[in-house]
Amino acid sequence: MDYYIVIPAHNEESFIALTLQSLISQTVLPKKVVVVNDNSTDGTAGIVETFAKENHFITLVNSSSEAVHLPGSKVIQAFHKGLQTLDDQYDIMVKLDADLILPDNYFETIIDHFKSDDTIGMAGGFAFINKNGEWILENLTDKDHIRGAFKAYRKKCFEQIGGLKPAMGWDTVDELLAKFYHWKVVTDASLKVKHLKPTGANYNKTARYKQGEAFYTLGYGFLITAIASAKLAMMKKKPLLFLDYIHGFWKAKSAKKPLLVTREQAEFIRGYRLKKMKEKLMD
Repeated sequence: MDYYIVIPAHNEESFIALTLQSLISQTVLPKKVVVVNDNSTDGTAGIVETFAKENHFITLVNSSSEAVHLPGSKVIQAFHKGLQTLDDQYDIMVKLDADLILPDNYFETIIDHFKSDDTIGMAGGFAFINKNGEWILENLTDKDHIRGAFKAYRKKCFEQIGGLKPAMGWDTVDELLAKFYHWKVVTDASLKVKHLKPTGANYNKTARYKQGEAFYTLGYGFLITAIASAKLAMMKKKPLLFLDYIHGFWKAKSAKKPLLVTREQAEFIRGYRLKKMKEKLMD
């Protein structure tokens, strides 16, 4: 199975070489890698060009966007820039961050998962961060969720969910829509990805409100939003974030922000999330 990778990158000169090195070290090499240099002001582009000269499957695309880093929209707009440069002769589409070190067998294992079951639509490993010299699980989400930093999609699933939404919550709505269309989402605990930069390191107050807005645009409704907000705030060990999330939800609701999903999909999502919450309470 051939896989294409798109990597949005903004001022990643400290990490991008490590990420690209881990890609050219894969036991099964990618067919194409597009790095989208999104308005970087450092040496990111030069580093990518050096790798591209020595590896024919790596290309650089330069893109200009707003300097403000809001989670979701900026990175996915850059992803779309890269996607536009690619043909459709792939079996697996991958969205990758520019601050990762992947194990050498990462994509060989991902391909094996897709080959093992035609109903698997998405697959990924787990993120680990360096804490006091030790690599520990970046425990921000459930074990059955694939982090937005490394998403691999079967082509048919990717097309059926409509690609990636340029909004915060894109890396949740993709999985929920995959399930809506009866695809399986698989995580593999043996695939330990080193995440070199903590999630949300550059987010500001506005970005924190965006999380609540994302819950609204996913069609969660207030009850599920409140539960999800409380859980996420506690996982981040910042209880006051709960208020930011709720504020963002009501702000989006008052403004009648458009949902990322249809009414039918939103109904499915609410039912699915409530079912998962009840299952955890029963454990």
